[in-house]
Amino acid sequence: MNVPIIAPSILAADFANIQKEVEMLNSSEADWIHVDIMDGIFVPNISFGIPVTQAIHEHATKPLDVHLMIEKPEKFVEAFKKAGAEIITVHYEACPHLHRNLQQIKSLGCKAGVALNPHTNVQLLEDIIQDIDMVCIMSVNPGFGGQKFIENTYKKVRQLKEIISDAGATTLIEIDGGVNKDNARDLLDVGADVLVAGSFVFNSDDPINTISNLKTV
Repeated sequence: MNVPIIAPSILAADFANIQKEVEMLNSSEADWIHVDIMDGIFVPNISFGIPVTQAIHEHATKPLDVHLMIEKPEKFVEAFKKAGAEIITVHYEACPHLHRNLQQIKSLGCKAGVALNPHTNVQLLEDIIQDIDMVCIMSVNPGFGGQKFIENTYKKVRQLKEIISDAGATTLIEIDGGVNKDNARDLLDVGADVLVAGSFVFNSDDPINTISNLKTV
């Protein structure tokens, strides 16, 4: 079993002490820092944007995994690249020209990800799986932290893993939403590679130890 990539979601951090929170992640076993961008249109919430992403990048020693939960992401991916994003994920549901979106992200030198909402079938990615560096399976409805994990996620991960294997692709599978110590092992067993954890990490008494436990689950 490969060691999972752990990507704590900065959305759950203390925004009044964002530098301190980033420095904590720097000193932890976290691999990436997951940055959730929300526009209040694609999802019913607004988080933060390009200036805050840049501020996080200025203090981070880990790659920024930027998840764009926004409409028309093609208008903003270059700005997020300049702000420090190394991985940029766009939503299938927001991209009528998804292949073009992926080409744009890769042309900037970033890894290109595609996120799927809970209702979206993984089979829809079959024709372009070779072009996707990472698929982010939303295991909660996007827009808010602290939601309960959706159990159907396991089925979707197994189906997606089969598509990736059949295509001989190297696409990673990321799980975003409700990840904790109770489901992390099961998610890895069915094929997940990257675990995003927000509330579970930042609301714990010892975030560094919590991240370490996820890393070795």
